[in-house]
Amino acid sequence: MSDPQQARRVRIGYALGSVATGSFGTVPGLLLLPYLTDTLGIAAGLAGAIVLLPKALDVVLNPVAGRISDRHESPLGPRRPFLLRGGLALAVCFALLFAAPDLDSRALDALWVLVAFLGCATAYAFFQVPYVAMPAEITDDYTERTRLMSWRVAFLTVAILISGGASPAIRDAIGGREGYRVMGLAVAALLVAGTIGAYAGTRRAPIGRPHETAGTLRDQLRVVAHARDFRWLLITLMLQALAIGAMLAGIDYLARYVLRDPGAASIGFVCVVGPALLVSPLWLAFGNKFGKRTGFLAASAVLGLGALALSTAQHVPVWCVYVAIGVVGIGFTGAQVFPLAMLPDVAAVDAARSGIRRAGVFTGIWTAGETLGLALGPGVYAVTLALGGYVSSTDRSAV
Repeated sequence: MSDPQQARRVRIGYALGSVATGSFGTVPGLLLLPYLTDTLGIAAGLAGAIVLLPKALDVVLNPVAGRISDRHESPLGPRRPFLLRGGLALAVCFALLFAAPDLDSRALDALWVLVAFLGCATAYAFFQVPYVAMPAEITDDYTERTRLMSWRVAFLTVAILISGGASPAIRDAIGGREGYRVMGLAVAALLVAGTIGAYAGTRRAPIGRPHETAGTLRDQLRVVAHARDFRWLLITLMLQALAIGAMLAGIDYLARYVLRDPGAASIGFVCVVGPALLVSPLWLAFGNKFGKRTGFLAASAVLGLGALALSTAQHVPVWCVYVAIGVVGIGFTGAQVFPLAMLPDVAAVDAARSGIRRAGVFTGIWTAGETLGLALGPGVYAVTLALGGYVSSTDRSAV
């Protein structure tokens, strides 16, 4: 992209897709488990399974979605049609997820949420995988990919701030099941906005037409598995996603039962996202000077320190908890920027070496690993609740 204005428009247009990925990546992890245990009265163990199983499906579905988009031919480009279809389907399924009618049966309530969340997971796979695969085809420039990811993460943090901060506030302002229904519609509107923004904003992106990938899906997965750098990066991403998923699932319980302030969930999101908006350009500058790998290591260290500080939440003043959450946000921002910038590099090097485009397969495995980690986090937290004797209820009166 030689035209600076066009390059800027493409960056912004592509980054708008993070409004959808950020909203869906945040709100279910934050509120779905409390919705199941404290509003529908589903036992913590079963609630954890409902949160985990649809996301676990994506481990299988994401590589398939990547291969399908690799092979897709369209005058709109190989990826963009999936953005529109997958994103709009995701918005509909998400609205239904928190709109369960009073069926006077906990089993039927649980089934409703499970089916709706399965629909969300399927639609999201066909949105997220093509979306994350696009940077490897938008530009061949190593530095430009980092800029593209920096814009994406900036929009991602805004989406997390809006969706993660406003969702508990909307729920609490209205209360009960109706509060969750209205919140679901509000987040669905964000999903639609992000979908249409990314679809329209990348219409001028220099994405080439697809060509046939070689070998079966199993063959391509084997090639990807043998990419040592990718394998280590993926393992690290999964472990961090598991930790973030567990912390995200615990925020509502932390606010209500440890800090004794239901509004603390929204305040916590402001603390984690506010610093991130400021430090994203700083992480970009750090990566340009010292390299993406060094930047990723530094961000991971900051993230770990913040998480360690949060373990003292029961014994320190509330403001200390918020400071620790802010440190987590600073580290998490960098831990998102650098791996996302390194993934297209891996795919581009593989394509240059083999002459075969496998960006969708790399991305499918990548997003499957991240999704599994984020799903395991709430599952682990739910098991912890169950082992601790947590009592589910329909009016948040759990002990």
